[in-house]
Amino acid sequence: MLGDDALIYSHRLQEWITRLPELEEETAVANIALDLLGQARLLLARAATADPGRGADEDALAFFRNADEFRNVRMVEAADEDFAELVGRLLVFASWRLALFERLRDSADPVLAAIAAKAVSELAYHRDYAAQWVVRLGDGTPLSHRRMQRALDRLWPLVDELFEPHPVPAVLGATAVEPGAVRAEVDVVLDTVLATAGLDRPAAAPRGRVLGRAGRDGVHTEALGYVLAELQSVARAYPDATW
Repeated sequence: MLGDDALIYSHRLQEWITRLPELEEETAVANIALDLLGQARLLLARAATADPGRGADEDALAFFRNADEFRNVRMVEAADEDFAELVGRLLVFASWRLALFERLRDSADPVLAAIAAKAVSELAYHRDYAAQWVVRLGDGTPLSHRRMQRALDRLWPLVDELFEPHPVPAVLGATAVEPGAVRAEVDVVLDTVLATAGLDRPAAAPRGRVLGRAGRDGVHTEALGYVLAELQSVARAYPDATW
C-alpha cells in the first residue's frame, strides 16, 4: 500500500519536469519525486521479500501488475491541473505520510522501521516545501488566492480516504499504523497552513466508494490506467529484460 502510494505519486510529479514556472521549482519537484521513488523501491522490495510465495520482486510489483492489483489511495492518481493543485495535493499527501512514517519508526518490523526512519526527513521537506507555496499563493494576489482555493476544493473529496480504516493494518498490529490514528495531528497541520494562507478548509463531501471499496481495495479512478500505461510500457514491451 505505502509503496504503491509513493510509486504512483512519484510518476505524477515526474510529469511536471520541464513544465514548472522556475528552474528552482523544477529541481525541488524532481528531488521530491526521486525521494518518493526511492521509498517505493524500498517498500516494494520489502513487500516482495515478505511474500516470497508470489515469486515477485520490486520490478514485478511495479511493472507487471494490473490496475486492480494496485493498492494506492486515489489521491495520488490524478494529474494536477496547475501548480496550485500540485502544491495543494503535495501538502495533504506529505502531511499525512509524514505522520504515518513518524509512527512507523517504531514498527515491529525492523526493515519497515528503518525505511520509515530514513523517509521522515524527506517527507518533512516535502511538507514544508508545499506549505510555503500554499501560503505564498493563498496570501498572494487575488488570482493566486482563487486558484489555490479552487485547487483545494478539487482535491478535498479524496482526503477522507487517507484516514479510513482497513483490515490490513488491523491484522498487522504493531507492524503497521492505523490510518485514523494520525487524523488529528494532520488536521492541525493543514488547518494551520490554511489559516496562515487565508484559505478556507473545503467542506466537500468525500468521494464515493464502489460497493464499499476504494483505492486500498483495488478500485481506482480512470486516471490510474493512464499512469500505468506509461509507467509500465517499456517493461511490458521487453518482459525478459533486466531493469
